[in-house]
Amino acid sequence: MADPARARKLAKRISQIVASAIEHEVKDPRLDYVTITDTKVTGDLHDATVYYTVLGEKLDSVPDFAGAAAALESARGVLRTKVGQGTGVRYTPTLTFVADTIPEESKRIEDLLAKAREADAEVARRATGAQHAGDADPYKAPRETEDAEDDELAEEESRG
Repeated sequence: MADPARARKLAKRISQIVASAIEHEVKDPRLDYVTITDTKVTGDLHDATVYYTVLGEKLDSVPDFAGAAAALESARGVLRTKVGQGTGVRYTPTLTFVADTIPEESKRIEDLLAKAREADAEVARRATGAQHAGDADPYKAPRETEDAEDDELAEEESRG
């Protein structure tokens, strides 16, 4: 098993090589909007998982994940060759491409946070005119009449 620091360095280098190759050397128009987000390398440095995301041509257009996946699959051999040449390791890791779900998850979390903010605002709006249930001072004060009677009985008993 390799050193974890070495695996991290190799993963970072693989990310750079694959991103550069996609941008400059692989001539597939389906890869124009592909971004490499992360790479994980196994402990034995034999397998690398490359995470990618696909952006749409415009902000409101739907990204072509199927086309990008097919293009990456067809360019896998070329990309692995580039990784082997760029890293100089004895065994070039096999490349597996996985669509990264971080953008979708971050949008889902942002939607949940927006709902929570709306709920907090609703609670704050309802609380503006609210009053406490019960008395203003919920703690019972000792009765003065009982204390006075107890003091009188104690005085009578001590006198007589």
